[in-house]
Amino acid sequence: MKTIGRFALAFVALGFVLALGSYFFLRGHGFSARAEPGELETSLARAARRLAIPMAVRNLKNPVPADAETLRLGLEHFADHCAMCHANDGSGDTEMGRGLYPKAPDMRLEATQSLTDGELYYIIENGVPLTGMPAWGTATPDGGAASWHLVQFIRHLPKLTEAELKEMEALNPKSAEEWHQEQEIRRFLEGEREAPKPAAPEHNHGGS
Repeated sequence: MKTIGRFALAFVALGFVLALGSYFFLRGHGFSARAEPGELETSLARAARRLAIPMAVRNLKNPVPADAETLRLGLEHFADHCAMCHANDGSGDTEMGRGLYPKAPDMRLEATQSLTDGELYYIIENGVPLTGMPAWGTATPDGGAASWHLVQFIRHLPKLTEAELKEMEALNPKSAEEWHQEQEIRRFLEGEREAPKPAAPEHNHGGS
């Protein structure tokens, strides 16, 4: 019953945030995702998000160690799945991240770093409704090893090195055009020649 009551309270709070935020947002800015949420809207949304996270999950400690292997797995996963919105350095300064409402946060700052391990894990696993943050994981406290790797990597973001950033750039998803350009550069550097074009078919104009 306590869990049901907590979720009911969270939904009521979230509904209040949406109603109040929508009123001030539409009144002041019109219908546009370019605006930044106000301080009141941000505070209420964060409070509603916290209420929606079960206490048992909120108090979880990261079960994976903050060692080189964990950070390696977290770095690779972040570069491949998260950097499109959050940027490799966690700043959120990407075309996608800037276009969201609310915009992707700078995860190096206190607003993210002050969250508990369990809160970060829950957000990764379940997403945040009515934002651009999708649910990525298994939504089970005893599963989602990849999400725990990400939690450790998020803790590491303020200390990210230039070498790590360079490595992440190579791991970022690439468009077909970018991939083709890289292959052309690789072939050129390795001295490979382009495959000869097929000869044009001969035409017999004289008849037989």
